Amino acid sequence: MGTRKYPRGTEKENQLKRQNEFIAEKYDRFTLTFPKGKKEVYKSYAEANGESLNGYINRLISEDIGKNQ
Repeated sequence: MGTRKYPRGTEKENQLKRQNEFIAEKYDRFTLTFPKGKKEVYKSYAEANGESLNGYINRLISEDIGKNQ
């Protein structure tokens, strides 16, 4: 079994639990697969342009959908 990052019942663990519940309620999730090594390339590019990888992907999708409507 793995070790816990934060001990049970600590404020940090409770905060993470609330955060995960909020995300589950407000957002949909899906998994992307990239060729080995590409995730870091994409992440570095996004961060160099002031975005997270998630934000970068969401922006690209939104812009593409906007062009095609």
